[in-house]
Amino acid sequence: MSAPAPAAAAEAPKGGGKKKLIIIIAAVLVLVLGGGGAALMLMKKKAPVDGEEDGAETAHEAAPAHAPPKPGTPPVFVPLDPFTVNLSDKDVDRFAQIGITLEVMDAHTADQIKAYLPAIRSNVLMVLSHKTSGELLTREGKEKLAREVLRESVRPMGIELDDEDEEEPPADAPKKKKKKKKAHVESPVTKVLFSTFIVQ
Repeated sequence: MSAPAPAAAAEAPKGGGKKKLIIIIAAVLVLVLGGGGAALMLMKKKAPVDGEEDGAETAHEAAPAHAPPKPGTPPVFVPLDPFTVNLSDKDVDRFAQIGITLEVMDAHTADQIKAYLPAIRSNVLMVLSHKTSGELLTREGKEKLAREVLRESVRPMGIELDDEDEEEPPADAPKKKKKKKKAHVESPVTKVLFSTFIVQ
């Protein structure tokens, strides 16, 4: 009677091993089917529905980098630290203290401008240091300075604006080779505003 007991004990682990194998295969199948179903759901979400999403993406990609702000939105201002600079008057020492604020298209452009502030300040200082008090005391001189500051404030970002102050040569002057006209470039800085303007 003691002989059949070991045989039954030997058969029990075989049966338990088959059950474990079936459970493992079932778990793997559930994982594979669940993963496949999830992948299928994600693919359906990404596919365009009647061309709606596809058209929206193309419209978004075609939008210009510097789209004009919507009407009614307030402008964004980037104030620069005040400039104090010696002017280039030859007969007497004169200096100017000028506060400048840049008006830009949007907050994103303001962040870009802030990233280039050291280079922008350097360019503006170079422009100011070549001015005389006589140039800065007239309205025309201030307007010309504003145009120059606008041009120099976008130069560090790789944007070259046309120099509107270049004079046309007189008709009797010898003709020089004509420069090719540059394509019009939209400036991210829309205005240069003076907050203080002291010349002494």
